[in-house]
Amino acid sequence: MPIASSTTTSSRLLSLLSMLQARRDWPGGLLAERLGVSERTVRRDVDRLRELGYPVQAVKGPDGGYRLEAGSQMPPLLFDEEQAVALAVALRIAVGTGAGIEEAAARALATVRQVLPSRLRQRVDALEISAAEHGAGPQVDTGVLLTLSAAVRAAEELRFDYRSPGRGEDAEPRPPRRVQPHHLVVRAGRWYLVGWDPDRDDWRTYRADRMTPRVPAGPRFVPREVPGGDVAAFLSARFKGSESADAWPCRGEVILDLPVTEVAPFAGDGVVEELGTARTKLTSGSWSWAALAAALARFDTEIEVVDPPELRAAFAELSRRAGRAAGTR
Repeated sequence: MPIASSTTTSSRLLSLLSMLQARRDWPGGLLAERLGVSERTVRRDVDRLRELGYPVQAVKGPDGGYRLEAGSQMPPLLFDEEQAVALAVALRIAVGTGAGIEEAAARALATVRQVLPSRLRQRVDALEISAAEHGAGPQVDTGVLLTLSAAVRAAEELRFDYRSPGRGEDAEPRPPRRVQPHHLVVRAGRWYLVGWDPDRDDWRTYRADRMTPRVPAGPRFVPREVPGGDVAAFLSARFKGSESADAWPCRGEVILDLPVTEVAPFAGDGVVEELGTARTKLTSGSWSWAALAAALARFDTEIEVVDPPELRAAFAELSRRAGRAAGTR
């Protein structure tokens, strides 16, 4: 019987490890069939993986089999090429999450990059990403994020102190709040907790960097579905000032004396339509009519209001305010 080379054995161990990572339970016979070896060889390879620190457990049953469990320490990990590139990209953009893990992410990226094959390292290095800062507020403590996430996972009510904007450190302390946490969301570099406030009988959104969780946690609760079923759409709607649909509550249509090429880059989520070489129709929205009028005025050109009358009235009020401001000294 020929003796397999060390190269063949190592390659087979990597294949076995990859299979165990991809699926929870593997019958021994199926592993042997996929690897093209005997079940006895599979048992020897499993023993080798255990010696390397991988917690492979034997599964009892009619077929028998194996399962890769979580261990007490982290063994070497195995990634395919696409997973390795995805991991490196995720580590590159981690600096923009506001989670306070920039230094750890940079060290992890250096570790991953060092062991990447040359062709994959070139793909990762070709992706240049600059993380832009979002807001001037402090980053979230990683421990706070872990506490919030654990409460969401365990469906346990949270008790916490909250630093409201504009309140000084010498302000009268407020009683702790409580919330039933449902989702921890990152948006534009900031972390938010979306939850049900039992005291106000309504959904609330909290900035995670302003939260200081208290211990112990409160009682368990039965999770409910966020309005609309989509937490990203729900949060977007709240930031637009809408209580229901993910849409601006005030939306109007104007014609600007500008070419579409000068309007489109600054239209945000608005809809532009070219009417001629120097005329563009723009449909846009905001949280109030005054805010929409002010946003449209920044195009610094002649504006024709198509609809609705509320936007026309907002422009009139904005004009009166501007006139009064121009007359002040």
